[in-house]
Amino acid sequence: MRSFKSLSEREILALAISLEEEDARIYADFAEGLKADFPATAEQFEHMRADEDRHRHRLLDLYRQKFGEHIPLIRRQDVKGFVNRRPVWLVRPLGLNAVRKMAETMEVETRRFYEKAGGRATDTSIRQLLGDLAEEERKHARKAEEIGTAEPSDEDEKARRRLFVLQVVQPGLAGLMDGSVSTLAPLFAAAIATRQSHATFLVGLAASVGAGISMGFAEALSDDGSLTGRGRPLTRGVVCGLMTALGGLGHTMPYLITDVRTATIIAVIVVLIELGIIAWVRHHFMDTPIRPAVVQVVIGGVLVFLAGILIGSS
Repeated sequence: MRSFKSLSEREILALAISLEEEDARIYADFAEGLKADFPATAEQFEHMRADEDRHRHRLLDLYRQKFGEHIPLIRRQDVKGFVNRRPVWLVRPLGLNAVRKMAETMEVETRRFYEKAGGRATDTSIRQLLGDLAEEERKHARKAEEIGTAEPSDEDEKARRRLFVLQVVQPGLAGLMDGSVSTLAPLFAAAIATRQSHATFLVGLAASVGAGISMGFAEALSDDGSLTGRGRPLTRGVVCGLMTALGGLGHTMPYLITDVRTATIIAVIVVLIELGIIAWVRHHFMDTPIRPAVVQVVIGGVLVFLAGILIGSS
């Protein structure tokens, strides 16, 4: 992946064209998915799609004028600092809350990109266009906040909630899921293979701490927050690392009990509680329907648990 600072003006324009194309297609999918049940909201997204298409044409005209006909292929996933997008536009039926939050995040991210890119541009015409597009994306962000609501809620409160989700909930949830699920296999494999609580506890402790350190560094190095507004990498890394370790330690601690059978029964109960918490967080903060959230988390946990049993029994 390229760092944003390493991009030339030509590459910045190429990336901007790609962003506008992707956003326009996502808004078209939103409009198509909502038109049956929410025709007014679908029309709003159709207007936003048309706006993004006009932005793309303006960027293409300037690019052609400055750099010719060939546009290098550079996408958001090729550059550090962009938020990973959950493909909510593929889910049917579409939920208004999920769609609104997705659109809001898209517009805030794109605005920040144009502001950062405009600040680096030395060509006057490129700087002017990027500044104009940043202002238009700011208006889009306000429009996205009002989609599907009778009256817009307090902007400051929404901004605080959005930052809380980006800076704390997302890295914390990723860590909790990894810690709770990835440590199941080595822990229960050790319990079955050794039939000793102390040895199993040491394996679980090592797996939990190791996973916490690994996930903490991975999260901190994945995004410097300059484009996404997700906050300081150190804070996200600490949150992710601690939640990863906590997710593994939750079902490791029962093996402080001498009787391995009793410890395993308690550990299984703790695992079920952990999976329930993960499903609730995904439902409450990520707008995932509760049934799919439970099913997805449970399936993952069961598969890893079975892997541990099979390996420990071999």
